[in-house]
Amino acid sequence: MKLCLASASPGRFTVLTGAGITPEVIVSDVDEDAILDRMPEAPAPDIVLALARAKAEAVAASHGRSLVIGCDSMFVMDGQILGKPYTPDVARTRLRAMAGRAGVLFTGHWLIAPSGAFGGVSDATVHVAPMTDAEIEAYIATGEPLHVAGSFTIDGYGGPFIERLEGDPHGVTGLSLPLLRRLLTQAGLSVTELWDGI
Repeated sequence: MKLCLASASPGRFTVLTGAGITPEVIVSDVDEDAILDRMPEAPAPDIVLALARAKAEAVAASHGRSLVIGCDSMFVMDGQILGKPYTPDVARTRLRAMAGRAGVLFTGHWLIAPSGAFGGVSDATVHVAPMTDAEIEAYIATGEPLHVAGSFTIDGYGGPFIERLEGDPHGVTGLSLPLLRRLLTQAGLSVTELWDGI
């Protein structure tokens, strides 16, 4: 049985392949802004789960796949949800506010399997190191923080600025392996069935 990853995220792909699972990658064409517009007051865990579900369902429906995982992440600091910044100015403002502080990264997971659909949310408190303006500018110049939730990664250029985590470390990269295992178990499957060459 082949797992389909409904995401173009290199971090999610790397997490899976590092765990012995090489997924088929099919990117969904979900209009994330339309979903966000329908949930203006919803808490971050509900939003990331809704987005993950929409991505998985879109890929399963349009490509006829029977085992699909969709994911979405958002960073919350001071009660404010921080998605992808997209522009250097937004990333700069966020990184300055985050430097030397902590927030919570939520990652929604939605698994579609032959036996049904199953969802869950992982979370981790992320402690960001104090950053100088020069470090922030250099990080923005890499382009990496513009297209990731919260304006940072732990598995790329942003790694040196993440001092510690409390909670699920895999979810910070975009896909929680322990949560995926639990969802597969609920679906009557074992994660070991997805291992390459086994």
